[in-house]
Order: sequence, then C-alpha cells, then structure tokens
Amino acid sequence: MENIVLIGMPGCGKSTVGVVLAKVMGYHFIDADLLIQEREERLLSEIIEEEGPDGFNRIENEVNASIDARRTIIATGGSVIYGNEAMKHLREIGTVLYLRLSLEELQVRLGDLVERGISMKEGQTLKDLYGERTPLYEKYAHLILDAEGLTIRETVMAIREAYQERQGQ
Repeated sequence: MENIVLIGMPGCGKSTVGVVLAKVMGYHFIDADLLIQEREERLLSEIIEEEGPDGFNRIENEVNASIDARRTIIATGGSVIYGNEAMKHLREIGTVLYLRLSLEELQVRLGDLVERGISMKEGQTLKDLYGERTPLYEKYAHLILDAEGLTIRETVMAIREAYQERQGQ
C-alpha cells in the first residue's frame, strides 16, 4: 500500500496538504475532484446542479473506484465516503487518512457552500452534513489525524509520521 488517500470534510485541507505532502515524500499527487471535472468536462457545481447530489455521488464513486496509482497522494472529495466501491478500492490501494477538523473551524473556512460544489441535499446544513459524514470518515479511515490548530507544514509532518509508523507495523 504505497498510496496515501486523504478523506474528510470539504475545507479540511485535503488538496492543499496533499500537494505539499507529495512534494515532501517524493510522491505523485491526484486531486479526485479534478479527475471528475476532467472526465465530465464540467465543474463540480455544474454536475451537482445538473445531476443532483445522487447523480454526482454516482459519478464520484465511478471515478474514485477506477483510480490506478502508485506512490501517490490522493485527495478525495468530501462525499467520496458515500461510494462503497470507491472506498473499498481506495482502502485496497492505499492508507486512508481522515483529516479531522471541528465543525466550528470548518464553518470559518468554508464560506459559500454552493460555490464550492459541495454535494448536499436540499435544506441540509453544514452541521447536518458533518453529523452524517463523520461516522463514515471514521469507519473507512486506517488513520485519523486531528488537524485542529495545525499549520499546513505541521499537518504534513504529522501525516508522514503516522503513515511511516503504520508502514513499520
């Protein structure tokens, strides 16, 4: 398992931390959201608007279930955990790490949820989403890192250390 798969809520830093982690470890980097946009030739927000959250989740599941990578940091979208095939595949090809932040910190970071292309049902709040997704992130994660109050560099170093410890088991 040479890959590290980052999961967590939108705004927790998966893409930002992933790029830096890839540089520090000498790994490749894949942003699964960009793979989805490339395949669909649409922005995430357009896919969600046109297909609805369920349609988007189906596409996201297909794309993530087909990722073929070695020595790669994979930053997933926040809703990847709704795809059973995708999560089974990602757990097989890598170490899944849940980047955990508090709801309060996420509210500060996120701003406009619609503009960010976040897959959520009509009338759902960030708090609802957090409550729904947290148990799934915890279920699928091999490792959990509390990123609250950490800088990007501190987060990267903590992930690398946790990953190397796990590899040495």
